[in-house]
Amino acid sequence: MHILFRFPAVTRRNYLLFRQYKAAKKAPLPAATPPKAPKKPQKFSFHGVTWEDPYSWMSNLSDKVAMRHMDVYMEQEEKYTEAVMSDSERLLNKLHFEMASRVPFDLSTPPLRWGPWLYYRRVEEGKPYPVLCRRLASLNDSFISHKYPPAGFDFTTGKTIEQKLVDYNQEAERFGGYAYEELSEVSPNHQFLAYTMYDKDNDYFKLSVRNLNSGSLCSKPQADRVSNLAWAKDGQALLYVVTDQKMRPYRIYYSLIGSTDEDVLLLEESDENVHIGIRHTKDFKFVTVNTFSTTSSKVFLINAADPLSGLKLVWECDAIAHCIIEHHRGYLYLFTDAPKGGKSVDYHYLLCSPEDTDSNPRKWEEVLIDDPDLVIEDVDFSDKYLALIVRENQNFKLCSIGLPLLFGKGAVKLRKLDLQYLSLPKHMPDAVVDYDLATSKWNIIQQQNMLHDRTRILYGTNSASVSLESPNAKYSSPVNANLEDDHSWNDLSEFYACEQYAVPSFDGVLITLTIVSARDNKPKDEKPGILHGHGAYGELLDKRWRSEYKSLLDRGWVIAYADVRGGGGYGKKWHHDGRRAKKHNSINDYISCAKFLIEKSIVHENKLAASGYSAGGLLVAAAINRFPDLFRAAVLKVPFLDATNTLLHPILPLAADDYEEFGYPRDLDDFLAIREYSPYDNVQRDALYPAVLVSSSFNTRFGVWEAAKWVARVRDLSIYDPKRPILLNLTTDIVEENRYLQSKESALEAAFLIKMMES
Repeated sequence: MHILFRFPAVTRRNYLLFRQYKAAKKAPLPAATPPKAPKKPQKFSFHGVTWEDPYSWMSNLSDKVAMRHMDVYMEQEEKYTEAVMSDSERLLNKLHFEMASRVPFDLSTPPLRWGPWLYYRRVEEGKPYPVLCRRLASLNDSFISHKYPPAGFDFTTGKTIEQKLVDYNQEAERFGGYAYEELSEVSPNHQFLAYTMYDKDNDYFKLSVRNLNSGSLCSKPQADRVSNLAWAKDGQALLYVVTDQKMRPYRIYYSLIGSTDEDVLLLEESDENVHIGIRHTKDFKFVTVNTFSTTSSKVFLINAADPLSGLKLVWECDAIAHCIIEHHRGYLYLFTDAPKGGKSVDYHYLLCSPEDTDSNPRKWEEVLIDDPDLVIEDVDFSDKYLALIVRENQNFKLCSIGLPLLFGKGAVKLRKLDLQYLSLPKHMPDAVVDYDLATSKWNIIQQQNMLHDRTRILYGTNSASVSLESPNAKYSSPVNANLEDDHSWNDLSEFYACEQYAVPSFDGVLITLTIVSARDNKPKDEKPGILHGHGAYGELLDKRWRSEYKSLLDRGWVIAYADVRGGGGYGKKWHHDGRRAKKHNSINDYISCAKFLIEKSIVHENKLAASGYSAGGLLVAAAINRFPDLFRAAVLKVPFLDATNTLLHPILPLAADDYEEFGYPRDLDDFLAIREYSPYDNVQRDALYPAVLVSSSFNTRFGVWEAAKWVARVRDLSIYDPKRPILLNLTTDIVEENRYLQSKESALEAAFLIKMMES
């Protein structure tokens, strides 16, 4: 199944404006002097520990005087950043032009085949936001769209074969010039679309339902603060979850499409520690309801044909656990990492139970025998096959098994089954592939040609097709595929190298370090480099190819990724060993990888930069506090920096996952660990810090005051060096939703890093 990504366009008008901006000459700026934020010390005490915060006033949103001071201070920061970067304007413009030019005009997402329809999103020239479209697959067999994705006209019949469903440029007009969608679900009868759009004035997501035949919005349901939704009654009804004022999902409503009756409240969770989530099974027979807290997890079923018939408890455990229930031909399958026999496990496993059973509580049986050498990371059900992502040591593989999984003799070993492994090339940029499990053939649906900076989107029978009859099958393109001068796969190995190292951390644990660089003649020890890290929430570090990185790679930079503890990909224990009181492990892992890059002369000892996003900003800032001389520069994007105050006195709502990740301040061990790793509370006095660019936004779950407080404290305590500025860059929009703005921000980050390495 493909995800429909959003890709707003860069237009020719953007380029004209850009060139005009480039030609314009600005008056010289005054000498750059860092702003000095006012100090208003306030004392705090907890667990017998007392500390002073001179900048706590920045987060006092109810104090109008403080907020006026904050406005003035933010304006000073903006002018300071502009002054520092003023001598790099030509470089900044060049980088922006490079990065913006890589965003194709005729951009489209891969088509999602569902029933008789192909669903996809594309951008229209001159428009910043995409359009959601569909076309009948039967009218599209030989359509190749990499030259002109909007081609939606059947010249044989004279009819338009493309149907526009939602124009997000019009949605932007509804929401103050801004379009950010979180949820989007087409009904199983293909007649309606339920989706949520971000209302930035109220800071919540608003639910709308659109009739796909008429194109008009339905009068109901329309709800605010919606966090989940699921279709029922074959698309005639919608279930949705709303949050309370603290953003906790706590109510489920039922709405009958076309009815004038009030929406029905199906469930309300009064316990402030319990959160609710819903999803439909892939056959739309059930809606599953998950309720969870830090001490319990439960799963209920709702009959999708009769949602008002009540909730039926089918599974529970006395721990927080990941649990997904799927239905297949009369059986329920549960994929979970819940404790076994009261003991925590470091992996997911699959359970099975008949749909109709008289046992109470319901009896679940294991399907597969646990194998520590072949760990199941994820599963996905289709009508005839079960697809699995498995991990063998530290290598991920994709395979499938025929359904149903009824062996008659209890659980079996995964290795003993007839596994069909999906073989893929090693050297390629990101690509979207359709794999036919019945024939072992797959089509490249979309991939970006990184060398020529364009995206190829293919549909139907003329897609590049490959038959994989054995794991060692070679990759070839059919004669009738119109691929111009490109090969079937974009192989970048001739131009760029990708290597992996196992780096020993401070306690001997091996950390995977991935390194990408251009193949040139520049000696390794002269190269500048940037080290990315995240290490939180059990999430995989994003190592996808990003076209903006090409500008650094082609200038001789090394781009490295540290898979530190606390992140994902290596089991639950790997995650737990880098959270709460063990957060120091992820910080030390990152430091070990940074030292490795320098000690092995992969990066010049004075040219290493650090980069972290959100919780990754905490990782990087904490590493800088411990070894400020290890890095020459750093980029922190919407970072989490003031851990002590945010966890003790949250201004924006925090979820249970946040406390599970960073610690519960009321727990003494967690509190002491927080005090030890919190970047804001551990800035070194009289130390020379690296140059840092901190980017934050007024639309972020970690408030702009976190970044502002950290910047002010670093300037106050560290040694001032004009060649190592601490900059605060503010944006007013969520940049990720606009590719043109994203390239502008990326250009600023790259220009900052290059400037600091050359200064």
